[in-house]
Amino acid sequence: MKEVYCDYCGRRAEFVDSKVIYGKSYGMIYLCRCCPGYAYVGVHKGTDRPLGRLADMELRELKKLAHAAFDPLWKEGRFKGHRKAAYAWLSEQMGLPQEKTHIGMFDTVRCERVVQICQEERSRQC
Repeated sequence: MKEVYCDYCGRRAEFVDSKVIYGKSYGMIYLCRCCPGYAYVGVHKGTDRPLGRLADMELRELKKLAHAAFDPLWKEGRFKGHRKAAYAWLSEQMGLPQEKTHIGMFDTVRCERVVQICQEERSRQC
């Protein structure tokens, strides 16, 4: 099993079933019970590889906002059906390497930046 550490307190995260959080199993997660409201992240199906970094309640909310701003660009907007192209564009906008550009890896500042970039892009399209 992979060693994953909490981005907030530095403790090693537990590899547990998501039922601990949701009351129903949606697969495995890495969980830090030491942080207020818990910090956790899901894993790629059938692996122990995290989908990103552990997120506390604030970051989880910001990730939802970032996805709500970004996903329409590749689902129905400018990059319709081309998620990889949309992430390549986002990496350029953010000045990050493509391999480091994924909302699952972002902290609060970067999630807020995604929202801002995507709102600016949508306003240019109108």
